[in-house]
Amino acid sequence: MDEHGIRGLAIASQDAHAAFGGVVPEIAAREHIRSLDAMVRHAMREAEVDHADISGVGVTAGPGLVGALLAGVNWAKAYAFARGLPLLGVHHMEGHLFGTALEHEGAHPPFIGLLVSGGHTLLLEARAWGRYRLLGGTRDDAAGEAFDKVARRLGLPYPGGPQIQRAAERSAAAAGGAAVGAAGRFRLPRPMLSRRDLPGDPAYYDMSFSGLKTALARVAEQLEEEGALADAVDDLAADFQEAVVDVLAEKTRRAVEQTGCRRVVLGGGVARNSRLREGLAERLGSSGELYAPSPRLATDNAAMIAAAARFRLARGERSPWSLNAEAALAFPGLA
Repeated sequence: MDEHGIRGLAIASQDAHAAFGGVVPEIAAREHIRSLDAMVRHAMREAEVDHADISGVGVTAGPGLVGALLAGVNWAKAYAFARGLPLLGVHHMEGHLFGTALEHEGAHPPFIGLLVSGGHTLLLEARAWGRYRLLGGTRDDAAGEAFDKVARRLGLPYPGGPQIQRAAERSAAAAGGAAVGAAGRFRLPRPMLSRRDLPGDPAYYDMSFSGLKTALARVAEQLEEEGALADAVDDLAADFQEAVVDVLAEKTRRAVEQTGCRRVVLGGGVARNSRLREGLAERLGSSGELYAPSPRLATDNAAMIAAAARFRLARGERSPWSLNAEAALAFPGLA
């Protein structure tokens, strides 16, 4: 990567997890170790650079699965030390903000950031790169985690997010092209979303998806008893997706209204969900500007980590050789 954007990027997906219905930490760590050398060589060939052209090394230090993180951190430390290069450990979720900015010139601070992934759901105000104010987050399941668990309950394959979206699209098509989730057949709740919420209330920006997941499970159980679940999967998936989108979009709209910051930057794996992007755009209307990453940069990738590392290295920041992986690494720069 240089000041002109992405020069080389290699992404390796780990399909072995699908058979287990979720990520298996030991498999993830082994696959990281097995593929790192080849992936770096591939990215360097694509970028048409050699080792002498590298001026710094950025690596995800957390949060995440510690085994996979350790594989990357130790590789990066060894490479940087051997070549005498500065090293910078990057926060995974801050990287997602930079990932969107790689594709959109307008996705720069100040903005409201909505980060939605399998492990995290965060709503924050970015006053400048490296200076953030946390507005709210999920109190239990992350949105992406809820998608995966609901998909499993409905008998849909892993990963759950794309499967839920496809099922919702089938529901809409069966309804004659009506908006996805518009029917609201099962009237699922919108947790922590009430018109009585006021700015300053703990629940004004916070989210919760555990109760929504439980509500869906109860409906699914009743349908199973009636022998009707198989025919209702698409509609139930659509209603679940719409409930999640409603919560995320309204919390984001509140942040725009209360801060006066019109830009909204979406990041994280769930940013691939087209209904989430549509729902945000609808809720923001003319009062907001929405910037969302392409599918390639919504999922975890090295380009976003390189962008965040480049910013911090340019400020003179360095990580010590004692850098370690942290499964619950704190978000940097929070006011």
